Amino acid sequence: MDNQLPHQPVLYQETLNIFQPKSTGIYVDGTLGAGGHAFGILETSSPNGRLIGLDLDGQAISIARKRLAVFGKRVTILNESYVNIHHNLQNLGITCVTGILLDLGLSSMQLDTAQRGFSFIKEAPLDMRFDRSAGKTAAELVNNLKVEEIAEILFEYGEEPRAREIAKAIIQNRPIHTTTQLADLISGVYRGYRNRIHPGTRSFQALRIAVNDELETLKKGLAEGINSLCKGGRIAVISFHSLEDRIVKQYFRRESKDCICPPEQPVCTCAHKAAVRLFTKKPIVPKNEEIEGNPRARSAKLRVVEKI
Repeated sequence: MDNQLPHQPVLYQETLNIFQPKSTGIYVDGTLGAGGHAFGILETSSPNGRLIGLDLDGQAISIARKRLAVFGKRVTILNESYVNIHHNLQNLGITCVTGILLDLGLSSMQLDTAQRGFSFIKEAPLDMRFDRSAGKTAAELVNNLKVEEIAEILFEYGEEPRAREIAKAIIQNRPIHTTTQLADLISGVYRGYRNRIHPGTRSFQALRIAVNDELETLKKGLAEGINSLCKGGRIAVISFHSLEDRIVKQYFRRESKDCICPPEQPVCTCAHKAAVRLFTKKPIVPKNEEIEGNPRARSAKLRVVEKI
């Protein structure tokens, strides 16, 4: 793997071990980013393995195109959300694929690009959109929503214990246009901070999730992904916080069962049939060596199912 990539892919070798890419395989990287995982899949599936890369981030796509150009026609890159996996595969004349990867959340590249508005380290417009050509920015949310709506976002998506206090402070100090304005306001609610983690971390995460509708996208994308797998194909999902991981775990468990009726119901009436088997009973997590080299990997969890 090229160490010059702007984003170090998390659980890189573990992902390749899961897929064991083959020259006859077709793979989807639904969160292409800078192409780190995709490069490994294409390299190890030589000479004929194919990869379709999807991403909403135009900046990431530009980098990935250059990075993966060496693989020529074996790679197809689309400026699309992974929520549309099945539709995009149909447009390419592909009926099913060997493997699908979803590496959720924010990449290091996005976080480190100040003008994207994901980080509170440097002053920047409060944007947070993965696709900067569409949708509402974080600034539009905090400046237009009601206090109850802001509090709900912060609590539901960020598990922020002071969600209502922060929401009230936002209302009282509007308009808010920059990342540092919002971060300073949240620090004021906490009256500064002494811990290593900035008090704005949970709120920034919550707003990012709301801006990009990440959790609903994940739910729909998991269904699309399983529907797009060939028999024996695998879908691997890397998540970075409890809300994502809970959705993935529960969905995979549900789709691995023949019956999803309530336990107290004596006779099955759901007619549900298992579509996958759990390939990982427990999530795969980074080794200490990886965390030491890339601290952002510490919360990563990899879960995998296989189509039956």
